[in-house]
Amino acid sequence: MKHFLDITRETCPMTFVKVKLKLANINKGEQLEVLLNAGEPLENVPRSCEEQGFKVLSNEPTDEEGKYMLVIEK
Repeated sequence: MKHFLDITRETCPMTFVKVKLKLANINKGEQLEVLLNAGEPLENVPRSCEEQGFKVLSNEPTDEEGKYMLVIEK
């Protein structure tokens, strides 16, 4: 099952906090799609997820300039 989270209105460090809280509420093996902004969130969220033991499956730009879609597996 895939879950979705939009953190484009958040600033660091709340970007990763929101992602971690969402990941805590999904089952192992499920995926979370995270819409995030370029810059600090794009640098910090994927790195922090991997440091916490989550698997980053993809990190691709969207059609909207400055926005990226990160897919994380718990």
